[in-house]
Amino acid sequence: GDIVITYIGEIYNAGKLRKDLEIRGHRFKTDHSDTEVLLHGYKEWGEGLTEKLNGMWAFAIYDKSNGELFLSRDRFGQKPLFFTLQNKTFVFASELKAFEVNNNVRMHLSDLSLQKYCAHGYFPGEHTPFSSIYKLGAGHNLKFDLQRQTYSVRRYWSYVIEPQYGQSKKIEDEWCEKLVELLDKSVQRRLISDVPVGVFLSGGLDSAIISAFARKHRPPNSLKTFSIGFEDSSFDETPLANKVADFLGTDHTVTVFQESMFADLLQELLDKLDEPLSDSSLISQYLLSKKTKEQVTVTLGGDAADEIFCGYDTFKAIKYSKFVTPLLPRLLHPAITHCLSIVPRSHSYMSFRFKLQRLLEGIGHKPALWQPLWLGPITNTDEISDLFGHSPLTEDIFSEAIAEWDACESVDVFDRALQFYGNIFLQNQILTKVDRTSMMHGLEVRTPFLDIDLIDCVRTIPSNYKIKNGITKYILKKSATRLLPPDVIWRSKVGFSAPLGKWLSNLQLGVDIDNIWTGNASRLIHKKLDNHRLGIEDNRLFLWNIVLLTKFLERRRQIP
Repeated sequence: GDIVITYIGEIYNAGKLRKDLEIRGHRFKTDHSDTEVLLHGYKEWGEGLTEKLNGMWAFAIYDKSNGELFLSRDRFGQKPLFFTLQNKTFVFASELKAFEVNNNVRMHLSDLSLQKYCAHGYFPGEHTPFSSIYKLGAGHNLKFDLQRQTYSVRRYWSYVIEPQYGQSKKIEDEWCEKLVELLDKSVQRRLISDVPVGVFLSGGLDSAIISAFARKHRPPNSLKTFSIGFEDSSFDETPLANKVADFLGTDHTVTVFQESMFADLLQELLDKLDEPLSDSSLISQYLLSKKTKEQVTVTLGGDAADEIFCGYDTFKAIKYSKFVTPLLPRLLHPAITHCLSIVPRSHSYMSFRFKLQRLLEGIGHKPALWQPLWLGPITNTDEISDLFGHSPLTEDIFSEAIAEWDACESVDVFDRALQFYGNIFLQNQILTKVDRTSMMHGLEVRTPFLDIDLIDCVRTIPSNYKIKNGITKYILKKSATRLLPPDVIWRSKVGFSAPLGKWLSNLQLGVDIDNIWTGNASRLIHKKLDNHRLGIEDNRLFLWNIVLLTKFLERRRQIP
């Protein structure tokens, strides 16, 4: 009666914590509720509770005895938590829509936040679209004193790369053995459920590994796996997903995302999304979650492996950039871009022209900016100036990325990039996408690669084991050799995306550009769209970003 909680998430070590609390004299009313474990854990350990948790969560505890609210968010921010303090009113919620119904809250758009969204494709750090509404950071706790009307925020955990370089480092086989052990335990923890559990199986390495471990702990032919296929063969992993499913003996379901489905699904998604997020796989993930929920309530996913094991092509680009940067000063970039316009455009996954265009975005800038510039949809400050009427500084737009780069104590450029991916990109784009698209359908997605025991191991592995001889995720691939066929493990990466370039050329965008954008902004967007449709430029990232933002701004006009 003294403590009240509202909570979303899943605590995977709740059983162990419950036993510890019972030894300390706590008595439980339920036989397995992790929510009750949080209440008793708070009574026993106070704010120290969060450091003991293994799971994903966003919760708020009202402690009546001291007139205090205690809010917490899990280490990687898998679950959302927003807050504001306005007009002597403290409001918190897991959705931004919730703030709209409180008359004491003013929702003024933030130019800086929207500029950061355009540059990143997501809102980094504490930013939201609104100037006085914030995200509680991943790995942070917040205390609000109801009487004083003040709050304080404390970071209880940080993702820090601390590689074991030098004489004490483990050999490859020792790392592999440890990774297999920890992944197996992580998957086992996430299979515990009162409802049916499935696995996302794209055909790529990460989801195949999770499926292989899950299959070990399920009866034959009882594990359900799910994937999305595409008509465009360069994006379609269906043949390999089917091969992995057959190899493991899973009950596999494939949904083919046809181009004719795009417009209706886009409108359905945009009507539900309460903040823009221009991930290229957003709509694919939405459809996958929708179809998966028809058969199961909980699913496991392979997200986060790329961000913690050097899985992206951008890690390969780091090596090339060291040599190419002195040879290609920024003064030559316009000429190179003009030459690229002669190269036939392809809407296929990661075409040569697309890769080279992205590489040029980062070359000439300091290494701290390479990753966000390679990934960002609108990184040209002149274009951002056209959209918003004033030109921001690159350092202001990417301040969070620069801070992470500078905070990494390792001098290794791959380690510093990993810290950006773990604390910025993974938290604010990948995990946000998965949470929003799954919870729209009432589907819970669990991420074994983010188990805290596994993370504490992976962040100590030297980068030369994560990317070796140009092979990304090397140590993870070697660890998988006892689980999966070689052609699944060692093939080139195909990211979970969608043929947006083609779809944006062939279809209406579903938004009225000129209803929101005027002047230079309108001219820029129409130019980008015309050049994309004519095959002069590949503007898929720019256009997808603008579609999501425009729909968001249209909806904002309907709110008093």
